[in-house]
Amino acid sequence: MDSVRIDVWLWSVRQCKTRSLATAECRAGHVRLNGEPVKAATPVKVGDEVRYRVAGFDRILRVKALISKRTSAPLAQACYEDLTPERPKVYFPVMQRERGTGRPTKKERRELDRLVGRDSNFGHRG
Repeated sequence: MDSVRIDVWLWSVRQCKTRSLATAECRAGHVRLNGEPVKAATPVKVGDEVRYRVAGFDRILRVKALISKRTSAPLAQACYEDLTPERPKVYFPVMQRERGTGRPTKKERRELDRLVGRDSNFGHRG
C-alpha cells in the first residue's frame, strides 16, 4: 500500500469522528495536503504534510505511516508527527472583589462595566 485516500487517513488516525465527517471537511476546504486544498479522494503518501482546520486553528500533521482502518489511539498516533505550534494564550483581565464587602459601589460597577465592555449608561434617562 503506497497511498490512502485522505478522508480515510484522517478518520483512521482519529482526527475526525466519522469518515463522512472527514469527507465533508475536505469538501468544505478545511483540509490541505502540502499546502494545496484537496478533495476527499486525494491520495496521501508517507512524508506528506496535512493541514486540518479545527476550531479556527490549523493542525499540522506529517504522515509517518499509512493506515486505512481505525485502530487504537496509541497506534493511530504513531502514524503521524504533530507539528502544530502551540496555541497563543489569551489573557482576559478579571475584576475581583474581596468576599463579604457587600454590593459594589456605583464607581466599582462602572469600572466593572468598562472592563467587560458594556455601556454603564444603559437604561438611564436624560
